[in-house]
Amino acid sequence: MDLHRHPQLLDQLAAAHALGLLRGGARRRFEALAQQHAAVRAAALDWQHRVAGLNEVQPETDVPAAVWTRIDNMLSAERDQHAMTAARSAPAARGGWWNSLGWWRGAAGAGAVATAAVLVTTLALNQRMDTQIDDLRASLQKQPQVGYVAVLSDEQSRASMLITVDPRRGQLVLQRVGDYREAADKSLQLWALPADGAPRSLGVLTRNGQAKLPLDANALQAVPALAISLEPLGGVPSAGGPTGPVLFKGALIHKTT
Repeated sequence: MDLHRHPQLLDQLAAAHALGLLRGGARRRFEALAQQHAAVRAAALDWQHRVAGLNEVQPETDVPAAVWTRIDNMLSAERDQHAMTAARSAPAARGGWWNSLGWWRGAAGAGAVATAAVLVTTLALNQRMDTQIDDLRASLQKQPQVGYVAVLSDEQSRASMLITVDPRRGQLVLQRVGDYREAADKSLQLWALPADGAPRSLGVLTRNGQAKLPLDANALQAVPALAISLEPLGGVPSAGGPTGPVLFKGALIHKTT
């Protein structure tokens, strides 16, 4: 399947990958596709940045008293069952520790304690996951709408810049995902590369990890690709086009979901 041609499925798989819910062969296949297709790579990076903040928050969760009561009842029933089974199966003529009801009760108690530990751990993990999912849903509701997305790569095909466009807010967001840093007397300038005509400047990047530029979404219509060039500090006029080397380039993808 050409996953990049199915945006809704791609978005769901990228979300599962970022949340760690995509396992085994499915995860490996998704990561292989991300290396081959810019659209898959862009969706994966987009979701990784969405959930990055949640990964740093791991609140402790108290187990409700009702859960402990249910566990205690289960342990008592299990101990009684083990004791009755051991008493019935022990021949009267045999003695020693093997047929000791006390020994079997102790063994049953140890097994019950181990079972309780597993139950408590599982319940705590499930509750923490539920909390994280609720936090994720609330966070995603605040996320901007993404109309366009692009991953700009260098000549070695290494992803260096993630670009998303929110047409509702009229905003273009650039997130550095590589380790490139320009010199103090240089600036990185973003260019639209239309199918026909000369490159158009979309703005100059700041030096922090993320830059936001005002943008009319109509300016990206019939623009199949974006590029970033290295220019003198403050950038150059749009009319003259790039004057320095083009460092990063990539396809601009219009999201249909």
